[in-house]
Amino acid sequence: MKALVVDDDLVLADVVAFTLRRAGFEVSLAHDGLAALEQWRAAPYDIIILDLNLPKLDGLSVCQRIRAESDIPILILSVRGEEDDVVRGLDLGADDYVVKPFSPRQLVARIHAVLRRSAASPTPSPLIVGDLTLDIARHEVRRPGQPPIQLTPLECRLLETLMRNSGHVLPSDMLISHVWGPEKGDRVMLKQLIKRLRSKIEPDPSKPAYLETVPGVGYALVDRKSSS
Repeated sequence: MKALVVDDDLVLADVVAFTLRRAGFEVSLAHDGLAALEQWRAAPYDIIILDLNLPKLDGLSVCQRIRAESDIPILILSVRGEEDDVVRGLDLGADDYVVKPFSPRQLVARIHAVLRRSAASPTPSPLIVGDLTLDIARHEVRRPGQPPIQLTPLECRLLETLMRNSGHVLPSDMLISHVWGPEKGDRVMLKQLIKRLRSKIEPDPSKPAYLETVPGVGYALVDRKSSS
């Protein structure tokens, strides 16, 4: 497994690299945002560990640019632990967010959890609910008359869970467990993931037609053909 660690704190970057190498990763380092993009484009990586406070190009911009082109797992590792920072990072496509200072064991565990979620599996058949078709292997969803919509691994996992249970309201805690695994996600992360998915699949995200919010309970996928 190859990891790209992006942090302008040279000492901390070395600590993270040492931690990952002990866990069996091959590690490369970048110390500013532009260098991170250059290295990511130059070589294949399995995961990116990304700081936010970077020179030349900040971490959120790096995350946004990478996510626009790739579904490579991104874990943000930052001293910025305010809710707005976490929400912003997840909203731009990060798969997880760890606040400094961190436990090396926990960091490795979180990295492995992200990699497990994004790991390739035997090619499943497309899921079809109403006028939505989800290609799980390609992380693509289609609507009639529209080009394929690319999803991140987390978005795909969330939509898959909802489609397999279409017409049923799924409690938020159940969705969190299915998407992130036990004790790995929370309701803020789920809310932002729902928002991201709506922005991609809904004709009008301000008036959701597919992803229904059931206040105090959770979310449901509406079969538009069956309900029309």
